[in-house]
This record gives sequence, structure tokens and C-alpha cells, in this order.
Amino acid sequence: MRNTLAAPAIVLALSCLSSIAAAQALELPQPSPKARVEQRVGITDVALDYSSPGVKGRKVWGEVVPYDKVWRAGANQPTKLTVSRDFSFGGTAVPAGSYSVFMIPGKAAWTVLLNKSLTASQDEHDAKDDVARLTIKPAALPALRERLRYTFDDTQDDRTTLALEWERVRIAVPIAIDTRGLVTAGIDRAHADVWRTDFSAASYLFDAGQTDRALELVDKSIAIQPTWRAEWLRAQIQHKKGNKAEATASAGRAQELGTGDKTYEANTKPTLLKTIAGWK
Repeated sequence: MRNTLAAPAIVLALSCLSSIAAAQALELPQPSPKARVEQRVGITDVALDYSSPGVKGRKVWGEVVPYDKVWRAGANQPTKLTVSRDFSFGGTAVPAGSYSVFMIPGKAAWTVLLNKSLTASQDEHDAKDDVARLTIKPAALPALRERLRYTFDDTQDDRTTLALEWERVRIAVPIAIDTRGLVTAGIDRAHADVWRTDFSAASYLFDAGQTDRALELVDKSIAIQPTWRAEWLRAQIQHKKGNKAEATASAGRAQELGTGDKTYEANTKPTLLKTIAGWK
């Protein structure tokens, strides 16, 4: 016997499921929407992720955010500061990385904390994980700041200021970065590796059978900085060109320069010795 109630029941069930799915997909404004602010400081990237609550006619300091208690410096989840290179937070040296920002508001002064834990709530804050701690005197804003906002202000090549503004309070934390030292170190590294460009080109050309051009470039590499890699390549080029005396001399210099180098000792030395033994 055919069940005449089955089809309407199925339709009703599918309709209910569709309504549930639509309700689950509905997006509504959040009371404290997530926010992010980013700043390039010299050659360093600085970013802050936070949630931004509103005043909504409430008394914020001392009530919504109690005095003398750890606050996550935002809403919903810990506020996170990420810096791509080593930096100074309020005068304290801190390694590059991501950290939680906590604050302890006070009537006369605030304490700002930078913490290694990215998951601890304000109730779970552990002072043992703090990497920086400083006292800041709050400044008064001339007008009401309805929604909590962070900014990076007065940015220069080697510093910026992380500022929090909410209700009528402004907190400013100096962040400093040794950009000059970082750039100088980068220049030194780049200069130290200049030889690699000619060496790499010479290696490619040698494999391609272009020995004359390969020899020209490997000689340029050695003139910039003598290395066992370049001398060994030069030895192989010279041998292929039939210059056995030059090949042997370059192989000898490669052995001298490679002594003590882990890569040379473990990987290249056995091949080099075997190869030059076959040249004799």
C-alpha cells in the first residue's frame, strides 16, 4: 500500500534542514570585531591582531575593565603582537616572534606586559612567561573614542609607537629596532657572498662545455674571495683544457682552503683526492 504521507513529510524535513542551514550561514555584526594593524619599520614588519570592543555608553575604566587586574588589551582572545626581527619593547630587548599583549590599568599608571603565551586568557596570565614589563602613564584623549583602536604612530626607520586609544584614554608604547645594524649586517653578508654569482655561472658554463668563459668567471670569483669551491672548479676547468700544471696548483690551493671546513672534509675531499690521483 502506498504511503501518501511520506512525500509531504520528506518535503517538510528538507524545508526544515534548509532553514537551519540558512540560519547557520547568517552573518551578523560582532560586538567586538577583529582588527589588524600593520607597519613596516625600516626593514622590519610589525603587526598587531586584536578585537575591538565599543564603549556603548558604559563606564569602561574601573568597571568594564577593572583597575589593577590583568586585561587582555582587547576582547574575545589575546591581543597578539608580531615582529619579524629582534626589537626593543619599551626599552626591553625582545627576540623576533609573536607575543601576547596584556595590560594592567591603574588610575595613575598602567603596566604593559609582553608575554610568550599566545593562548593564555587574562585569567591564565603567568608572569613567568613575560618577556617585557613596563609602566606607562596614560594620556587623556580630547574626545571620546567609541571603539578600541590600535595604531602605529610616528614611525621612522628605526622606531615606531604602538598606541592604544579607547574611551578617553591613550596608552603609548615605544618600539625600537636596530635597523642600521640590521642593514649593515645584511650588506656585509651580501658582500661576503658576491663571489658566489661568478662561481655559480662558471660552474654552469663548465658543465655546458664552455670552458673558456667558465675559466674567466671562476678567476673573477677567486679574485673577489678565494674559496676551496672556486679553486676546485678552476682545477677541473684547467684539467679539461689540458693545463695539468695549473690544474694541480688549483687543486692544491683548494685543499689548503678547505682544511677544517666540514662540507669540504666530509663530501669534497675524498672526491678531490681520488680525482687528482688519476691525473698523475
